[in-house]
Amino acid sequence: MFNSQRPRPEDLPTSSQLIRATALAAVAAGAILVAVVLPSEYAIDPTGIGGALGLTEMGEVKLQLAKEAAADAATGSASAAPAAQVASPTATAAKADAPQRSETMKLTLAPGQGAEIKATMAKGARLNFNWSVEGGRVNFDTHADAPGIAYHGYAKGKDTTGESGELVAAFDGKHGWFWRNRSSAPVTITLRTDGAYSDIRRVV
Repeated sequence: MFNSQRPRPEDLPTSSQLIRATALAAVAAGAILVAVVLPSEYAIDPTGIGGALGLTEMGEVKLQLAKEAAADAATGSASAAPAAQVASPTATAAKADAPQRSETMKLTLAPGQGAEIKATMAKGARLNFNWSVEGGRVNFDTHADAPGIAYHGYAKGKDTTGESGELVAAFDGKHGWFWRNRSSAPVTITLRTDGAYSDIRRVV
C-alpha cells in the first residue's frame, strides 16, 4: 500500500545544500556550547556572555554543590547534623600549652555567595564559638582539613540563623566553618571565637 508520493529528484536538497545546513547547525551548536553550556554548567565563560546573563554564577553554584556532595559521599555524612560540636574520642584532651585567644569576625555574603573561616588548632585543642546571621539564613558546614586529610566533617545545617558550641580538634590542622547564603538578599555573619588556636582567618 502506497500512502505518500515519492519526491522528485529535483525536489531533494543538493549535496552542497546539505553540507551548508550541517555547517550552520555545527556553528550554532558551538555557539550555544560556548555562550550558554560552559558558563552555566562549568563556570567557564570565554565570551563574557555568561557573566552578563548570570549563567556563570549558576555554574559556580553547581560546582560548589558538586564539591559539597562529593565531600558528603567521602565522609558518609550526607544528612545534616543538628549539633554544632562533635569531637572524635581521641581528641578529648586539650593541650595545656596551646595559646588562648579570642576574636570577633564579621563577613557579608551576597545571595548565593559562600565563605570559609578556619583556625589553626592542635589535636585536642578546644575552641568555644558563637556565630549568628543578620538579614537571613545560611547553610553551614563545620569541618577540618590537614596535609593528607582533605575533609573531616563535624556538623552541617541548612537555613540556620546561628550556632554556638565547642569545637574540639580531631587532629593538627585547619578547623572552621563554611557558610553559603541561600537567601535572595545579603546577610552578615558575626563569628566569635575563644579558645586554643594559633591563627584564624578567612580562606574563601
